[in-house]
Amino acid sequence: MAGMAIKLDDLDTQSDHLQQINIIRLEGLDCADCATKLEKRIQAMPGVNSARVNYGAAKMEVNHQIQVGEVINMIENMGYHGRLDGDTVSSRIALPFWRSNKYALSTLMAGTMLLLAVLSQLLGAASFWTHMIYLCGILLGGFLPAKAGLSILINARELDMNILMIIAVVGAVALGQFEEGAVVVLLFSLGNALQAYSMDKTRNSIRRLMELAPNEALVRRNGEEITLSVQEIIRGDILIIRPGEKLAMDGRVIKGDSAVDEKAITGESMPADKGWGDKVYAGSINGFGGLEIEVQNLVQENTLARIITLVEDAQGQKAPSQQFVDRFARYYTPAVIFAALLVACLPPLLLQQPFTHWVYQALGMLLVACPCALVISTPVAIVSAIGSAAREGVLIKGGAYLEEMGDISVIAFDKTGTLTRGEAEVTDFITLSGDEKVVLSLASAIESRSEHPLARAIVNYAQKQSVSAMAIETFQAVPGQGAYADLAGKRYYIGNLRLFENQPYSLREDEKQVIEKLQNAGKTVMLLGDEQNLLAMLAVADTLRENSASQISLLKRMGMEKIIMLTGDNERTARAIASKVGVDEFQAGLLPADKLKVIKDLLAQNYKVAMVGDGVNDAPALAMATVGIAMGAVGTDTALETADIALMADDLSKVAYTIQLGRRTLAIIKQNIAFSLLIKAAILLLVIPGWLTLWLAVLGDMGTSLLVTLNGMRLLRKQRL
Repeated sequence: MAGMAIKLDDLDTQSDHLQQINIIRLEGLDCADCATKLEKRIQAMPGVNSARVNYGAAKMEVNHQIQVGEVINMIENMGYHGRLDGDTVSSRIALPFWRSNKYALSTLMAGTMLLLAVLSQLLGAASFWTHMIYLCGILLGGFLPAKAGLSILINARELDMNILMIIAVVGAVALGQFEEGAVVVLLFSLGNALQAYSMDKTRNSIRRLMELAPNEALVRRNGEEITLSVQEIIRGDILIIRPGEKLAMDGRVIKGDSAVDEKAITGESMPADKGWGDKVYAGSINGFGGLEIEVQNLVQENTLARIITLVEDAQGQKAPSQQFVDRFARYYTPAVIFAALLVACLPPLLLQQPFTHWVYQALGMLLVACPCALVISTPVAIVSAIGSAAREGVLIKGGAYLEEMGDISVIAFDKTGTLTRGEAEVTDFITLSGDEKVVLSLASAIESRSEHPLARAIVNYAQKQSVSAMAIETFQAVPGQGAYADLAGKRYYIGNLRLFENQPYSLREDEKQVIEKLQNAGKTVMLLGDEQNLLAMLAVADTLRENSASQISLLKRMGMEKIIMLTGDNERTARAIASKVGVDEFQAGLLPADKLKVIKDLLAQNYKVAMVGDGVNDAPALAMATVGIAMGAVGTDTALETADIALMADDLSKVAYTIQLGRRTLAIIKQNIAFSLLIKAAILLLVIPGWLTLWLAVLGDMGTSLLVTLNGMRLLRKQRL
């Protein structure tokens, strides 16, 4: 038995190894309801563990144990085309409209035949020939929808809009309404063509991201310069980037200086200066100088690839409003079909009404039964908004977070690195004795040996003032106080007040007042002196971002009920920063667990809370908030993976932009749902007086689908605040 157990375990292990997860790119997917049916059919295949269709990105993620070719064959049988993700050549070939839109040619042929039939009627041709021309138009225009509908019916055993259209057209022909059937086919085909075209325009927001980085690059390998495909480039290769060229890979600069336009990645409009050791990202554009870059990530791992994956995954996640619509649609279609059967049967049987008239009305109801416009009302808005945000350097992880941003009432900001730059800078240099440049040179010389962040701030300040450091003879750090060093046979001290308590001189009253004033402004004061005199005061602080105050003011005007600053810094510094930026309240001296408690307390008061932080130190609070927003996420794996929304650049204006985008998205989703329900209701009410026609039913249904699609596409435009 033990031996048998081992063999079974081995079989289980082998079975696990056979499992694969593949991404399949889909073509011809222009209906959200059809996407749901395709997903269900693939999931039902033996050997498929799970399948998830992302309608917005036109792709499917399949976990399977069978050959991937079998999955693709089933996709083909369902009337769509599939190819494995990663075929970068075919994915970047721009097909002409007539080839990319499968309904374009059939629409043209159906329209031509309808025009010929109308002309033949006007010229007095025999009705037989006119009907034959109408019938040709029906066959030419209805072939693709009929093929797609029958494929879904046979393979998924479900009715879709195509089958409902076939039934209606066949019924019209059976009733002798040839021209009506031809008009229905033409309108249906035209509607599909326009819907596919508009949805393709929406998906271009992702395709444009894919096209940001070039397919090949000039590489130095083994002493030779060769042009390679990005798929062939490996870590450690050296890219040679000329002025004006796009970067194909992530890496770090090992030679050269330039300004690099990173707007495509971060949304930051100003080019970033790059020199030795600086990180650069695929998709950015080199400026004036030549660069040599050491490749750090493979093409499928670079920042641009991760952004595209995150955006596509986000577009595939169902928002709360979409989940509601999907539940509603499951009951809507069967209910309308049942009502159509009643309309066809009850008036003739109970009221002796004309049978053909009410069958015709029932056929019109079948065309209204498809919930396409309703089902697409939410995803088209979500896809457009998330794609638009990605181009602005804002990564939104899903429609749920986008909708939540539209309802945010409280925003909690981390201080360091969010409202402030997160880097200490010298704000005040006050010379009390001696030449200013000589005194600054002394301070820089001592601090050049220290590892403390405040020391680096002083050294950087001296460099900006073009002051070089003196040579020192000895150096000694005093933990918690500062440091001292010998220069030119004389000892100098730099540090806080405690370091100068044992000096033979005392601070004058006016000097104490200056120190207190600087400290009340939230600055850290460093003193410089020798063994006889105090030479200078240097105030160091974490400076505000340029737009912190203006953005807080904007958020208040947008109707935020409360804006809070959370910091681990001391209360005096926190108070100074809070007063400058204009937040409603602040809490200081907080550990990560304390920030988490603040967010919990706000949520308990029924606020919708957004937490804005750096994505690492504020991780607990970011995770607990209604929406967690990470600042400056470019190149930061933790922020990209954990935040609900990642701002690629350190730009506070993106917070207000995202809130406004969330509000616009919510408004458009509500408009789309209202349009869909009201127009369909109006069409169905035409049955009561017997005014419903097949062409009007198709026009209403396809017109509504186009209306909600175009309305959702408005989110692709950038909105000014």
